[in-house]
Amino acid sequence: MRAPVLGPMQASLEARTIFFDGQVVAGIETGLRQVVILGAGYDDRALRFRTPGVRFFEVDHPGTQADKRARLEQLLGSDAADGPVLVAADFRVDALPEVLAAADHDRAAPTLFLCEGLLVYLDETATVELLSGAREAAGPGRAVSGRPSGDRTAGVCQPSVLAASLAVHADGLDSAEVLAVANARRRTAEAEPWLTILSAEAQAALLARAGWTITTSVDAADLGTGA
Repeated sequence: MRAPVLGPMQASLEARTIFFDGQVVAGIETGLRQVVILGAGYDDRALRFRTPGVRFFEVDHPGTQADKRARLEQLLGSDAADGPVLVAADFRVDALPEVLAAADHDRAAPTLFLCEGLLVYLDETATVELLSGAREAAGPGRAVSGRPSGDRTAGVCQPSVLAASLAVHADGLDSAEVLAVANARRRTAEAEPWLTILSAEAQAALLARAGWTITTSVDAADLGTGA
């Protein structure tokens, strides 16, 4: 694949890579054996962090998955079967727990869910539906970076984890105006508009509606890339 020219996006993408790579390493080190990457695209973590006993499930649009499957077969040959489990889904119509179950994901076992650079492209309703589906697929007594809302027993078992990048703006700004300004600066906004940029408090409320509680947050500016 042709290497892109990242320009001003490089610092932000480097920060995201540092964060999500760290989540994968930490999850594997603590014993998580299922990693689900939502909106995976051409993510390569299933190859870079391939570990015996760990299964990577990559969920994305059927067209993307067909192309990635062909590329993996060309790249890996007979070893492609040992690569990620490619799960085709359209987040607008497909229920995440159902498509994961059909791919042999074990909802009774703890899972690391990765949601990198995706939620800004979903509206609030779609975000809640997708992350509620992840919460359901995480199984009873599982949690994001800690405990699911209202569950006092999750600490006695190994929790599931949701790691997500969220687009936030300063308190006191109008979210609709922020979106309009941000999209006006993007060349690809007409084809792929950003739909959700909120205050940190509003993002936390959105996650709570989906059944998740934030226990750890990291600002991209703290990751040393200049983002």
